[in-house]
Amino acid sequence: MVYSVVMERTTRQKTAIQAAIESARRPLSAQEILEEASLQVTQLGIATVYRNLKSLVLEEKVHVVTLPGENPRYESNTVANHHHHHFQCTSCQRVFDVHDCPGDLKRMAPQGFVVERHELTLYGRCADCNAAGEVAAAAASPSSHSCADHG
Repeated sequence: MVYSVVMERTTRQKTAIQAAIESARRPLSAQEILEEASLQVTQLGIATVYRNLKSLVLEEKVHVVTLPGENPRYESNTVANHHHHHFQCTSCQRVFDVHDCPGDLKRMAPQGFVVERHELTLYGRCADCNAAGEVAAAAASPSSHSCADHG
């Protein structure tokens, strides 16, 4: 009997990459994965990240998130296996999961068309960028008690 068993070796790099994706709880770009996984494994390179991402996708542990005009992002299959949508921050470009859904979109399709699936991406500012923008706007706006107003 001849057995042909292909076993994927789990390396420290692959473990760190998968842990970065799992802990993020949002889709990450390869660069974000590199930055996070490098905290665990020094001298990790972007080529190693891509090689391991390819392997994790083939093993169905990681799902590719594709947004129009953007590089792919990656999220855990535990998140990807339930229906959800995404929010992309227009300031920092990070992507977040949205767990609400507008529901039945079949009524939006032209008459005679059949909707098989849908993807929805919301765009705007994330909470961090929105708060930073409000602080910056408050700092830049003239005080209501300006000396120039009384002159």
